[in-house]
Amino acid sequence: MELLYEAEAKEIPATDVVAALPAPPLTFAVEVIIGVTEHIDEIDGWITRQSHDWSLERMPAVDRALLRVAIFELIHRFDVPTAVVIAEAVELAQQFSTDDSSRFVNGMLAAAAREVRPSAGDSEGPEAPAVVASPTE
Repeated sequence: MELLYEAEAKEIPATDVVAALPAPPLTFAVEVIIGVTEHIDEIDGWITRQSHDWSLERMPAVDRALLRVAIFELIHRFDVPTAVVIAEAVELAQQFSTDDSSRFVNGMLAAAAREVRPSAGDSEGPEAPAVVASPTE
């Protein structure tokens, strides 16, 4: 989340932020950054369709970064359990964003989880969709 936030604030690609680090981040962090970057249109489209009355530009930058990471994980990283994705994003929103952000992030991710991981107990498996075509809510 922090690296995506920094990239947006500096208006540079997230991969440039990673390349400029004095020590490489964890492999998982790099995979998430690359994944978010590669699927940004899909992720932002999902966020835009689901965030009634809130455009991406109106959202706090921290919320955008959190939602992008978490929605990428929900859609493309079935090795990360649904409950973990949501709990970590909500906790980060509580720590680093506005007073209302944790509820907003929780609601958005709960809707995403219902859409892309209909059987919440199954965080991975062959029935899990590879991408989300379009949200229904």
